[in-house]
Amino acid sequence: MKKLSSKEILVIGFALFAMFFGAGNLIFPPSIGLGAGAKWKAALLGFSLTGIGLPILGVLSVTISGGSIDSLLSKVGPRFAIVFSITIIILIGPLLATPRTGATAYELGIKPFFPSISPLISSIIFFGITLFLTINPTNIVDVIGKFLTPILLIMISTIIFKGISTPIGIPIDTQISQPFSIGFGDGYQTMDLLAAIVFGSIIVDDIKNRGITDKDEQFKIVAKTGLIAATGLGIVYGGLLYLGATGSSVFPPDMEKVALTTNITNTILGSWGEVVLGLCVYSACLTTSVGLTATIGHFFNKISKDKIKYETIVIISTIISITISNIGVESIITFADPILKIVYPIAIVLVIINVFDNLIENKRIYLGATIGTFCVSLIDGLSAMGINTSYISKVVQTFPFADSGFGWMLPAILGIILTHLITKIKENAPV
Repeated sequence: MKKLSSKEILVIGFALFAMFFGAGNLIFPPSIGLGAGAKWKAALLGFSLTGIGLPILGVLSVTISGGSIDSLLSKVGPRFAIVFSITIIILIGPLLATPRTGATAYELGIKPFFPSISPLISSIIFFGITLFLTINPTNIVDVIGKFLTPILLIMISTIIFKGISTPIGIPIDTQISQPFSIGFGDGYQTMDLLAAIVFGSIIVDDIKNRGITDKDEQFKIVAKTGLIAATGLGIVYGGLLYLGATGSSVFPPDMEKVALTTNITNTILGSWGEVVLGLCVYSACLTTSVGLTATIGHFFNKISKDKIKYETIVIISTIISITISNIGVESIITFADPILKIVYPIAIVLVIINVFDNLIENKRIYLGATIGTFCVSLIDGLSAMGINTSYISKVVQTFPFADSGFGWMLPAILGIILTHLITKIKENAPV
């Protein structure tokens, strides 16, 4: 049985890290640290669960289920699989995540040096590079793992090391009451769990293309590459969030995320700050944009049964991303918040259940868990949209762990139990 070398596993692990570490991953940790101040460790724990643990678990879950997004979601039902998979692809694709990479690359990587360049020109150049790198999908993992990731790691490590060795301030008490739940909730904005569900198929396909056909061996390789990616993400998130916490005694608590990241870097590195940050941001955003765009191309090419060519899909995706990226980072984040509050808990529940799929005889519980979770996540999403759900929201807040962002947990469990009982009753009913 063929096995991959340590070097090949390392390259894939670096590629997975770089795919996850994009625009949101760079600007959210400092902002969370700023708000958490002295309680930054609790906030980091919450953010790490949604920003590291769940995404890696998502990739493993896809591998266990069969290596594709459809194999994971179809356990709820074929129609749900189509609707939810398309929803995820659109969210991490041309609607939210991919445009945000272009917007962040402009605001942090281009605008400080070339203020006369318009966001439109910047996004055309950025997504032009993305298109060039994704038009030949067989080289994506190697390009990201061998070339783009080292640049990213060197730049971000420079910022973190200097910020820890000579901190800009000390973490102070910001009077924050629930640092864990804030960190956990803000982790939704990275959209990494949604990306993981589709990134998993890229990683599994790449492993297959390297000649690994045994499913157990595929899982072992994914687990190893996931550990590499998780280690890198943990170090980076911890460092960036701590830098934000040290800025709690220096910067105003309501500073915008992009401005905060810029000011922290400039304070740490002086005149070189913008240069290092610019290179870091552009590399981080580009790696994620390449991974997302390729995933979108593969997905729609597959569900169209090759009627829509991969090249056509990635071209259309980049054109849409160019358009939306021009509304700016903060606007994209604001628009994304209620949508993610609806979708993310469902993805969390399905990924966790699927890890234990071999132990589950009654597959109908996937549907029950999804319905239970959706009942609460929909309420949270509508509230985030400004729709009055005060009475129902008060009821939800009485659920266990609701204060920590897990209000959907009890309905999900009840959905599993009720579905199982109904199934047993039907099985035992006389014909």
